[in-house]
Amino acid sequence: MRSTLFLGRILAVCGILATFIPLRAQEPDSLGTAEEEEDYSMYDDVVFADSGTTRYCSPKIFDLSPQRFISIGWDYQRPFNITASPIGTYAEGAEPAPAESGRAGYTGGLRLGANIPVISRNSFVWQVGASFWDIRYAFQNIEDEPGAAGLLDILDERGLRTIGLNTTIFKPLNEKNFILIQANADLSGDYRLPQFQSLRYVRYSLAALWGRRPSDRLMWGIGAARTYRVGEMNYIPVVLYNYTAPSRKWGTEILFPARAHVRRNFSPRSILLAGYELEGQSYRLNTLSDETRSLEIRRGELRARLDYQFQLVGFVWASVQMGWRYNWSFNADYLEDKGQEFFRGFFGDQPFAMLNELGNPIYLQAGIHLVSP
Repeated sequence: MRSTLFLGRILAVCGILATFIPLRAQEPDSLGTAEEEEDYSMYDDVVFADSGTTRYCSPKIFDLSPQRFISIGWDYQRPFNITASPIGTYAEGAEPAPAESGRAGYTGGLRLGANIPVISRNSFVWQVGASFWDIRYAFQNIEDEPGAAGLLDILDERGLRTIGLNTTIFKPLNEKNFILIQANADLSGDYRLPQFQSLRYVRYSLAALWGRRPSDRLMWGIGAARTYRVGEMNYIPVVLYNYTAPSRKWGTEILFPARAHVRRNFSPRSILLAGYELEGQSYRLNTLSDETRSLEIRRGELRARLDYQFQLVGFVWASVQMGWRYNWSFNADYLEDKGQEFFRGFFGDQPFAMLNELGNPIYLQAGIHLVSP
């Protein structure tokens, strides 16, 4: 009896030891080899059915740069020269003698942004957001000729700023197809906070796309947009193309023509983007406008850049940009009928009220962001 009980205990101990042998084999070896860090981005594409067997495509693919919920940044441009014409009537391509000239020793300011999910379901995603951009100028050696509008003095004293609201809707139609809609409302001008200019001068932008997401590494779409990306209102086709290579090291993030980047993923927490972005808005100069017409600077620029994004801790990331700011447009239009907008497009011949030229400096931008999980 005792021998049977002893044998049973021996077998029980052997069974317990056997359960630990596989676990022990997974521990670091005697040389201290570290266990490989898990890439949590592989779970980005997990989608569960809302009901029954219905499945919907995800708004993301593998390894995209993280979506930003809250951003705080600062933008800085190196010194550049600027010339401004008198207020008049000028066809595009005209070369009026400048009435003002100077050198911008400093250009830059604060940039704030927020995008908050309102509804986040497998079958419907809706976000709303807000933004604030402040552009300050400090000019040196301003020279004014007779007939000058005083543009450089206005920019030096008041600067330019934009307060905007935006919304994004992602509606998957099924497991492969989706609709994406983005809308913006921006109030831009030389107003000073806490004072605002009239909401009559809010400028609206809208983009709508139909797209496909055939795999975890590709999503593309086509659509159209009403935009102020290059300063004045325009209607353009748009193309979305987000792609991640099988190696998970390279990819693209493209919403052409607004922006296009090649992406290099060094790790799930370190990303480099190389490409460009178009940036701009129509800014009302309240000091040169009245109740019947609005003088608006059509600021548009192309930024060729490198953008390095990396994790600081948890969901807090940082970004550092460096690139070349090319002046696409800084001309001005008079909007008659109490600021009623008009469409010039690529073929319109409406005259400009001012023709202004800016140099093309190097720029820097840095920011801290709270990103999505």
